[in-house]
Amino acid sequence: MEAELDVILPCLNEAVTLPGVLAALPPGCHPLVVDNGSTDATATVARTHGARVVVEPRRGYGAAVHAGLDHAEHEYVAVLDADGSLDPAVLPVLLRCVAAGTADLAVGRRRPVGRGVQPWHARAANAMVAALLRRRDTPVHDIAAIRVARRDALLALGVRDRGFGYPLELLLRATRAGWRISELDVAYRARAGGRSKVSGSVRGTVRAALDMAAVAVRG
Repeated sequence: MEAELDVILPCLNEAVTLPGVLAALPPGCHPLVVDNGSTDATATVARTHGARVVVEPRRGYGAAVHAGLDHAEHEYVAVLDADGSLDPAVLPVLLRCVAAGTADLAVGRRRPVGRGVQPWHARAANAMVAALLRRRDTPVHDIAAIRVARRDALLALGVRDRGFGYPLELLLRATRAGWRISELDVAYRARAGGRSKVSGSVRGTVRAALDMAAVAVRG
């Protein structure tokens, strides 16, 4: 991987999963852990394994991602879940699309590799949101759980949502800005430990869906 990038890892109580994710990062990937109010040893574990740590006390996925963008130092940035469900080995492939100039935003389409990896409520919500995006001319089938772009370009989009609606607003704004979006299949596995804040329960999925619905209404 010739270009280097900061890998933003929004974290809320991911001390168990972080070591495996950080160890799997390819060369040239610089981990930037954003501790979003963890009550476990997330920050300590991150530092022990060589990651930079930023503390973002305001809760919310979008708040954590935005804090990571503010503190990133490289031209290219990636956003990756810290739960071990996505293999960091795919990051150089996504980066290559952007660095080569064939895409402004490279995103992953999650493909479950086992039964029960993505519960029915999570699949249904994701399909609904993706269909909405395609109706608005955004050529994706997932909500960009893993993505790579240029840092300055992402900040210039001016994404305002600080909750779970952040990825949806990002994709909508990127489309309106005329960005070329490339979507690649990525393996999606069961998280390495604990329970997902979104897909781990119907309540979590509904909460994320409401955040995204609010973004859709704002347009």
